[in-house]
Formats: sequence, structure tokens, C-alpha cells
Amino acid sequence: MTTTAQPSPAPAPSRPIALITGVGRSIGIGAGIARRLAASGWDVAFTYWTPYDRRMEWGAEPGAAASIAQELAEAGARTTAIEADLTDPDAPARVFDEAEQRLGGPVTALVLSHAESVDSGLLDTTVEAFDRHFAVNSRASWLLIREYGLRFRGEPGTATGRIVALTSDHTVGNLPYGASKGALDRITLAAAHELAHLGVTANVVNPGPVDTGWMSGDLREALVRGTPLGRLGTPRDTAHLVDFLCSPEGQWINGQLLKSNGGAAA
Repeated sequence: MTTTAQPSPAPAPSRPIALITGVGRSIGIGAGIARRLAASGWDVAFTYWTPYDRRMEWGAEPGAAASIAQELAEAGARTTAIEADLTDPDAPARVFDEAEQRLGGPVTALVLSHAESVDSGLLDTTVEAFDRHFAVNSRASWLLIREYGLRFRGEPGTATGRIVALTSDHTVGNLPYGASKGALDRITLAAAHELAHLGVTANVVNPGPVDTGWMSGDLREALVRGTPLGRLGTPRDTAHLVDFLCSPEGQWINGQLLKSNGGAAA
């Protein structure tokens, strides 16, 4: 199911369009990326899924989608917010339909920052949780990339299309999340080769330890101690890298898994 919140009018586009998934919280990485791309001259469609935030420790942020959309509009971007349940295999096509209809043009950059992430290990992960993680983190990402590849129309001989996926190296005590993110890595890196003839680059970014409200005090302190720069990452750190990868200057970087983590120890 998809619904829209605070869409903007759709005159003929003069800016490229980015579709960013997982922009449900104003302090999240997805929101940081949306702000950066809007400031860099992109129009932005973004997805969110309130029921996921509602069942997590941090809870849902009332009015977040409308607030983020307003920020992007103030930065000069046309924008639309799309509530999408990515466990539904039909959702990716509907998301693209909505983005194109509301913003009046094709998607040039696809940024995958959505995630299902519930801590559990080898012995206590349920089949339901395992399947949900793979449905959201792996299957939906594949379907979004596939939909992008089916619709993208670039200029021959130019690398104008962009796919950037956010990943994680978590495994211990975080089995379904880490395993499904590993599958996402392979799907995205395959796109770097299989969609190259369309003029599309595809890369994976590991943003390292970014506290968006999910860390305990003890974990935060331990991660800071293990990072040479002596601080945690911020959504802006990730956003600057994604912005570069989506820019014309970033077109030579393709098929890579990039760590943007301040040198954090494994």
C-alpha cells in the first residue's frame, strides 16, 4: 500500500529527480541525504513507513514526512512523500509510478536507505523476522533496482544514472539484518555491471556508526573510543558522500563498497 503526504505541484522538471527510500524520521540518514540532494539541485521523491517506526524503540515521529517535505521545498526542490510498505512486492512499481506522476519526469538517482532492523541472533531469530528482513532489505531493494533499470532512459555513451545503497557490516547478534544487507550488497554490485549499458553506476555505502536515536549510552561511548576521529558519524557525513556519488564528478566510481566510517574499528 502507498499513500502520499504533502506532494508538491508537478510542472515540467528542470532538475534531476532522486528517489530516496527510508526517509521516515527527521534525524535519520535518509532525511540527511534528502536535504543534501535538494540543496545540490535535485528534486526529491522519498518513501517512509510509519508502522515500522511505531514498533521500534524510538517510536513514530508525528508529521515527519510533511516536515521533511517542507524543508526540501524551502531548499528549492519539488518533492513528494510516499508512504510505502516494502514488504509488499507490488510497492516498488507503485512508488516509481507515484514519483514520476507527481514530479513530472523519470527518476535519475535511486538511493536505498530503508531498512528492517530488529536485533536477534542465530538462536533467537524467528522465521517470520528472518523473512521480513529479507523481504524489506533484499527483495524490495532488488525490485526497486529492477524497476529503475526497466524505466531508466539515459543518453547513449554517458553515465548519468545513479544507484546508491546503504549497507551495514553488523552480523553478531544481528543476524537477519546483517545477512539481508549482505544480499543487498551483491544485488547492488550486480547492477553496476548489468545496468552499465544504460549509463548507470551503482555503489554501496557503509556509513559506519551513526547515532540516529537507537544507541545506548554504553554503546555510544564504546564506538567513540573505537573511532580514530573520536566521534560518531552523522547523517550529513553519509549525505556528502552520496551527493558526490550522484554528481557528474562521481561517475568514475562504480561497483564499489565504500566505507564512510571515520576509520572505526571492526
